[in-house]
Amino acid sequence: MRIVNGDDFGLNEGCSLAIAEALQRGIITNTTMMATGEYFSEAVRLAKTQGFTDRIGVHFNLTDGRPLTEEILSVGAFVRDGRFHKEYLSRPRPLTEREENAVIRELSAQVERIADAGIRVRNADSHHYIHTFLYLAPLAARVCRAYGITRVRINRTFSTPERPIITDGRIDNAWWREQGFVTTSRFGRLSDIASGAFPDDTEIMVHPDYDRNGALIDRTRVENGCPAGEMLAVPDYD
Repeated sequence: MRIVNGDDFGLNEGCSLAIAEALQRGIITNTTMMATGEYFSEAVRLAKTQGFTDRIGVHFNLTDGRPLTEEILSVGAFVRDGRFHKEYLSRPRPLTEREENAVIRELSAQVERIADAGIRVRNADSHHYIHTFLYLAPLAARVCRAYGITRVRINRTFSTPERPIITDGRIDNAWWREQGFVTTSRFGRLSDIASGAFPDDTEIMVHPDYDRNGALIDRTRVENGCPAGEMLAVPDYD
C-alpha cells in the first residue's frame, strides 16, 4: 500500500482546486477533508463533479478556523474569540471530562458534516497532527470507532537532520494498531523520499496548492502572502 495524501481539502479555494488537479493527474492517491474549511461546500461539489468522493477521508481540526459546535467555544485550550488557535501544539495537557466531551462532539460534528454531504468517511488524519497527541488520540479513536473509520495516519517515521522525528507528547504508533486500526508502517513528507525510492506500506503527506505563478506545488510555507514550495510530481516507485 502506497498512499500520497493531499491534506486540507476544503480549507480554501486554491488548495482545494490544486488537490482536485493532483488527483486527476495521478500525483496523489487520496485526500482528507477539513469540514471546518471556508471552501467546504464548493469542495464537495468539486469532488462529486470530478468523481473522487470515494477517495476522501476526514482531516480532524482543532487548530485553525472556526469550530462547528457550541460547546467547544468555552474550551480555552483550543478556542479563543470564537476561533481555534494553535497553543495546544506547544503546551499539551490533560483535559477535564467536560473538555474531552466537547472535543468528541466537535470531531464527531466534523465527520458528520462530511457524511451528510454524501461522502463516506473511511480514514482519518488531522491538521497539525492533533490526533496523535497523547491526550487527544483516545478521543479521536472513539470518534473513529463510532463512525466506522478503520484507517488512521500514524506519527512521522522518517527522521532527517532538517526535520527530526517529534515524539514528545505523541502517542506511540503501535497504539493505533493495538486499538484495531489499519495503518501504514511508515509515514512522512515528500521530502523524506526525495532522494530515494518510495517504499511499500508508506503514506506520504503533501499539501497541494498553487504558487504565485500558478504552478502546482507541495505547499511548505507562505511567502509574502503566497503559497510556496517544491513542484509537485508523481513520486518515484521502487
